[in-house]
Amino acid sequence: MTFYPKICNKFAIIIFFLQINMIMSQKKITTFPIPVAKTIDTFMTIHGDTRMDPYYWLNNRENPEVVNYLNEENSYLDAGMLHTKPLQEKLYNELVGRIKQTDMSVPYFYNGYWYISKFEEGKQYAISLRKKGTQEAKEEILIDGNKRAEGKSYYSLGEIDISPNNKIMAFSEDYVSRRQYTIRFKDLETGRLLLDEIPNTSGSATWSEDNKYIFYSVKDESLREYKIFRHKVGEDPKKDVEVYHEKDESFSVGIFKSRSKKFLIIGSFSTVSNEFRYVDAKKPLGDWKLFQPRVRDLEYSIDHAQDKFYIVTNLNAKNFKVATCGEKKTLKENWVDLVPHREDVLLEDITLFESFYVLSERKMGISKIRVVQNTGTDNYVDFGEEAYTANVSINPEFNSSKLRLSFTSMTTPNSVMEYDVNSRKLTLLKEQEVVGGYDKSMYKSERILVKSRDGKDIPMSIVYRKDFKKNGKGYGLQYGYGSYGYSMEPYFSADRLSLLDRGMFFAIAHIRGGQELGRAWYEDGKMFNKKNTFNDFIDCSEYLVKEKYCDKSTLFAIGGSAGGLLMGAVINLRPDLYKAVIASVPFVDVVTTMLDETIPLTTGEFDEWGNPKNEESYWYMKSYSPYDNIEKKGYPAMLVTTGLHDSQVQYWEPAKWVARLRATKTDNRPLYMFCNMSTGHGGASGRFERYKEVALEYAFLLDQAGIKE
Repeated sequence: MTFYPKICNKFAIIIFFLQINMIMSQKKITTFPIPVAKTIDTFMTIHGDTRMDPYYWLNNRENPEVVNYLNEENSYLDAGMLHTKPLQEKLYNELVGRIKQTDMSVPYFYNGYWYISKFEEGKQYAISLRKKGTQEAKEEILIDGNKRAEGKSYYSLGEIDISPNNKIMAFSEDYVSRRQYTIRFKDLETGRLLLDEIPNTSGSATWSEDNKYIFYSVKDESLREYKIFRHKVGEDPKKDVEVYHEKDESFSVGIFKSRSKKFLIIGSFSTVSNEFRYVDAKKPLGDWKLFQPRVRDLEYSIDHAQDKFYIVTNLNAKNFKVATCGEKKTLKENWVDLVPHREDVLLEDITLFESFYVLSERKMGISKIRVVQNTGTDNYVDFGEEAYTANVSINPEFNSSKLRLSFTSMTTPNSVMEYDVNSRKLTLLKEQEVVGGYDKSMYKSERILVKSRDGKDIPMSIVYRKDFKKNGKGYGLQYGYGSYGYSMEPYFSADRLSLLDRGMFFAIAHIRGGQELGRAWYEDGKMFNKKNTFNDFIDCSEYLVKEKYCDKSTLFAIGGSAGGLLMGAVINLRPDLYKAVIASVPFVDVVTTMLDETIPLTTGEFDEWGNPKNEESYWYMKSYSPYDNIEKKGYPAMLVTTGLHDSQVQYWEPAKWVARLRATKTDNRPLYMFCNMSTGHGGASGRFERYKEVALEYAFLLDQAGIKE
């Protein structure tokens, strides 16, 4: 496996002879020229404080010097990990070997058709199809991702949205990995593509009920979704009509249809407040009505059924509640509580049906599915396990008595279940098959509480083989995220078996900044409480060492994106706790990024991290920003990954971080960076290609653990 596209000639020659030498001698390569990024001092002054950034020049993907430097990093990684190539190949074959190559999704029924996604052996992308009336009917291929991806280094199918009369399909595609999707149209009666193409969208197309129009959002230069347009199918997109412009840069905008199909709804979203507008879906040229004006710290979302709106809101309800109101009087003073606020339960979402609704709740970090029928009966779905993840799955049919659910746990593969609301019977429709066999009885999961330094109980989910010994000598991998209120679920991973079967444990630290223990858990890990996130992760690490799951010399850590920020912060604070760390697409240059409002996601996240133009926020953010707090000391072995086209965490953040770490740290432990020159935040596309990067990461960890195969 090689990682040096467009490599400069000098390094290509060096790599070639190193590979030949490896083949001939089978000796481990221990030395190779370390990439050294040039320095150009750039000074940034604000609030009377001057920061010097010698690697700011890397912020230019069009600069050939930048591309050459990134390729040098890839070449250095490839050379340094050359001795692990057999292990990488073995791991890749293991990972891919667990995939059922010829596979299909559980069909779901909508508007007269059964919809299915299937994979064929050896092919990277799914084939989307439908069958009319019954599952035995002839299949109609909607999109073959393999054909659409031919000749492309990256391909992502966004959404498929079919007109109410089933005649026209809107679908979106991204060939760059910047999450800028082009919407295209297919005539399902003739099979031909229409001429109208709409670039630079979020990827979602929402149909009006008259089958004539789609509504979509477009992105500005910072990739913020900021405008909603109306497009008449078959006409030139240049004639599209702007129906809403979100001018507040701290908000993004989107559009969807209510579950009842009665209304089109435009939503404006920020970290701490929301706002919605609606129009009759059968009269899409009508005037949009404002539901409830935005108010700072008022969060709400809306849907519609049975001639009334349902509102999930934090109005006088920190952990959210459900209220309802009529179709005409929608201001908050007209909201009537339906599901009251509870101090010990976080209400995450509501899914509406004709004769019942479903509440997605969370208690003590565990997801709960609660079904409430219009008759007043109320019950929780019993999944038979204590620690698990359960979510409402694909349920497009509004008038149904069956509820499709997804389920998994640390030891139970991803499953699709169907719950009969009337009989309360739960039926397993499909469990992810682990090719080669998987025996659940060989593994054990734990749910423990770790006492933090300030007295909080931090949940931690751990899984390992039952023959794992807690004697302080075992190796383990600890994962964390802790941002945006995203709850990290206890989930199954077939990939993870490659680590567990080699004697490692895997732990998820449910640290503050997530929402596992309610809204307060999130708020206690953001803004001026952000350091709680880092301290919680460290406290969980110390617990693992204290309880002899591992030793400081045998503990690894991993996190990505905002979890990469977590990795950067904890290695600055406690580099002695970790043998090695993987930081994927890490957000590590916090202050500089949040001062640059042209960068994607910046303005919409001032209420998550703070706005450094505010002096108090500046000093707090600077005090933990990984890039600004690198010191002359030893750091763990590290693998840092990024993508040249990343739209969320720009590649130059990890590139600058690695360059400064190299120039500053005092140890000689490996520090590698892999920049995928063809992809963005999500990594490689295709169901097999991504496993090359997983195999690289696992080989890095196992190599540091001294595990050779």
